[in-house]
Amino acid sequence: MRKLLPALYHCDRDGRLSPATRVIAMSRGGLTDADFRGKVDAEVRAFVPVDDDPSGWERFLGRLHHVSVDVGGADGSGWHDLAALLAGHEDRDRVFYLASPPRTFGPFCRELAAAGLVTPRSRVVLEKPLGHDLPSAQRINDEVGAIFDERQIFRIDHYLGKETVQNLLVLRFANAFLEPIWNSLWIDHVQITAAETVGTPGRRGYYDHAGALRDMVQNHLLQLLTLTAMEPPARNDREAIRDEKVKVLQALRPIAGTEAGRFTVRGQYTGAGDLPGYLDEPGSTPPTEGSRRVETFTAIRAEIRNWRWAGVPFYLRTGKRMPYRRSEIVVQFKDVPHSIFPGGSPNRLVLRLQPEEGIELHIMAKEPGAGEVTLKPVPLALSFGKTFSNRVPEAYERLLTDVLAGNPTLFMRRDEVEAAWRWIDPILDAWRADPALPEPYPAGTTGPAGAHELLGRSGRAWHEEEL
Repeated sequence: MRKLLPALYHCDRDGRLSPATRVIAMSRGGLTDADFRGKVDAEVRAFVPVDDDPSGWERFLGRLHHVSVDVGGADGSGWHDLAALLAGHEDRDRVFYLASPPRTFGPFCRELAAAGLVTPRSRVVLEKPLGHDLPSAQRINDEVGAIFDERQIFRIDHYLGKETVQNLLVLRFANAFLEPIWNSLWIDHVQITAAETVGTPGRRGYYDHAGALRDMVQNHLLQLLTLTAMEPPARNDREAIRDEKVKVLQALRPIAGTEAGRFTVRGQYTGAGDLPGYLDEPGSTPPTEGSRRVETFTAIRAEIRNWRWAGVPFYLRTGKRMPYRRSEIVVQFKDVPHSIFPGGSPNRLVLRLQPEEGIELHIMAKEPGAGEVTLKPVPLALSFGKTFSNRVPEAYERLLTDVLAGNPTLFMRRDEVEAAWRWIDPILDAWRADPALPEPYPAGTTGPAGAHELLGRSGRAWHEEEL
């Protein structure tokens, strides 16, 4: 109601859905078409400008249907209902979007095939997390891959649909000035942050088994790292870009055993003021001993072992109950080889994914005035919302459009997902073997002290600390 249906509505409003396109919801809810349309009409209005185009909204509601299906249940009547709804349209594209727990991916695809609903023009979209470790991810890939070809499988990560992420590729590979300095000779380090102000109210049952490393690093942050660090592809091709991303993951220096204590930090937020701690979140399942070991914050010092990035640390950070909501990539350049002006600071490129998407290049400039030269860092800023007159689409709009077009460039390939888990699993193993609990940090702060020490040991600091 908050993301997928609003994205589909905007696709419809922008003319990107054919007149015959239908949106069929599947659940165990026992809803009729009228029930579902009424539910959407009541709940989605808060997220789309319905009043701007009442006839367009009614047209979109008319596309909606509902079928009750119990995946894994004894009664297969729901599949017959879906088959009847799709009958006679085997020549159309069919996109099956599984916004459901990963354990249902395999059974859903098997039952879908048994009902005769998988056609050569069918595609399946898998939401994250894809498993909880490498073996479980491989098992899901095997189960889904037994029904769908790899070209039909779209493993979605909404971060890759953001304008700033796509502009990162354009910035790097459509402009001549950056590529010569996009390497260890000129870049000191890179920071990738995904900070959230929200906690986990009502979600501890899920988060106890996920944690920040699985929930955010294995997918979102590693995807941003690959796009930042990848080599220039030979062409803007759906496989060439993914080939280069996999190479980055394969080049990551493993972090295992005692090294996890040096290169990773894990924390858990505690109550502060009106904000509850993780163990006290309202509406959640009662905390267990395992809850005390769950990380709601993690910071990692990653290294890429290749010629371009040797010696350049990539700092990854994500956390719940932070003082701000911000996702960004910060590329910190080295200082000039010889400065003739006092008071200068190195250049910095900031790519902001949220809350307001944009790009800032911080350069040194002279403050106006007579007398002594005084330097000040000044941002050359590009705000997509302010620069371009057209509406900046939500990430899911772009990704759903790509699925309909059969374009997998911004989706994860099987070998990419499994390469990410191969790097993550040893960190998880090291944390399980460590009797220490995650480092506490008060809700509403920037994380545990260990995260600041992670950079401070080399004389560096997180981006917001230097503002």
